[in-house]
Amino acid sequence: MKKIWIIWAMQEEIDYLIKSMKSIEQKDQFYIWNIWEYQVVLAKSWIWKVNAALTAQRLISEFHVELIINTWIAWAMQNGLNVLDFVVSKDAVYHDFDATWFGYKVTEIPQMETSCFPWNTQRSEKIIKCFEKSQNSELFKWHKLIEWRIATWDQFIADKETKQHIIDICNPACVEMEWTAIAHACRCNKIPFVILRCMSDSADDNWGKTYEFNEQLAAKMSATLVEEVLEWKYN
Repeated sequence: MKKIWIIWAMQEEIDYLIKSMKSIEQKDQFYIWNIWEYQVVLAKSWIWKVNAALTAQRLISEFHVELIINTWIAWAMQNGLNVLDFVVSKDAVYHDFDATWFGYKVTEIPQMETSCFPWNTQRSEKIIKCFEKSQNSELFKWHKLIEWRIATWDQFIADKETKQHIIDICNPACVEMEWTAIAHACRCNKIPFVILRCMSDSADDNWGKTYEFNEQLAAKMSATLVEEVLEWKYN
């Protein structure tokens, strides 16, 4: 049986899926169930890239997954990308990694083959098709999905100056705090992966007014889309 791993940083999204799943088994922070010819493992990593990387490596080593999907919320960076829109990863970078003193560009990791971790194109295409199928529904009809870069760092972003600095460095569609570490672990273990993020706010001076209001709805939307992707056979 093929194995898929889905990782979230928080419990809210996992709860949405658990309610609709039958015969689910729990092991520590992992939830396991079978759908079609797949065994699906849900994992809660907690917030922050080190937690995410540790969870990723444990799942790869213990569960021998063949595909990793990461989803949750993110902060929109690209013009035209609105709150509760989606981004599917084209690639992922650490935008706060800086070894420029040694002659490297910002985001470049010394002595690694690549510092830009690409997606799994086949899987992302199926996510895009599922989103297009769902766009007439009440939950998704006012929103869009784009494919672009996602960037990771260690801080919440809540001002225009920081936002513009990140755009100047690596031009991501959105920023969050876990995904590149997961992509990094997948790359080292030769495991395909894809990321799906729902925008909770615009990473600007209005962050405090929008994030709390949109967090639960964004969690519901991303969990719903993942559930629809799982119900659509991957073969």
